[in-house]
Amino acid sequence: MPPVTAPVNLRQLDFDGNELDRLEMLVEEVPVALVYNGVSHAVMMASPADLEDFARGFSLSEGIIERADEIRDVEAVPHEKGIELKIDLAPESFWRLKERRRTMAGRTGCGLCGIDSLEQVARDLPRLPGSHLADGGRVALAAIQRALAALPAAQVHNAKARALHAAAFCDGDGALLLLREDVGRHNALDKLIGAVGAAGIDPARGFAVITSRCSVEMVQKAVIAGFHVLVAVSAPTLMARRLAESSNLTLAALARSDSLLAVSHPERITRESGA
Repeated sequence: MPPVTAPVNLRQLDFDGNELDRLEMLVEEVPVALVYNGVSHAVMMASPADLEDFARGFSLSEGIIERADEIRDVEAVPHEKGIELKIDLAPESFWRLKERRRTMAGRTGCGLCGIDSLEQVARDLPRLPGSHLADGGRVALAAIQRALAALPAAQVHNAKARALHAAAFCDGDGALLLLREDVGRHNALDKLIGAVGAAGIDPARGFAVITSRCSVEMVQKAVIAGFHVLVAVSAPTLMARRLAESSNLTLAALARSDSLLAVSHPERITRESGA
């Protein structure tokens, strides 16, 4: 597999006329083809890491599978022009895929590529149960603050290249349990969803944090994955807010070290630790 980051010799030009040769770390992105039972379904631009998690998370969040065990195997095969993810689907899952198969060409930062009708944008989503987390508690502001403080050190690839998004899953105390990075914000969340499923973690027993803006497709993925709380460091769209409200997802945005914006269902967020 190609490296996620690599050093490149570049020349820095200062506005005052100075020039400096410097070694800079740049992030790699490669075409990743998702191939189900020998049939190519989608090509996404992604970072070449945690690709098995990506295959599982993408399959779940795109509605190709309903349970993680519907994928029997994933094999990443490097090619000259990209990477092929060979995904072995259970027969009944592959039949469903063939019934709804669409051609989709992905690109960095795009979440609705290949959708061929407006009806497909408004996906039927489950309404998340209850008003609190699965263990009966709520997320404390202090826990979100701890998670945000821990994110930079955990983003090892972004520390080198400064061009990757991250998605992390945290426990109720704000400790980072899993983190995935990618040049695409949707890819990072898909990788996290796949990792949470592979680890057997109940997504309702903690909260997810994303380092990007929160558009409608990020809310869709979070709800389908079963996250009850999604924290974004940037702003949401109005459509994302409406979808979060109707799906009973707690969405927090513009999360900073000293504040956040409670966008939907603020009842899951408390000022009291251990609530």
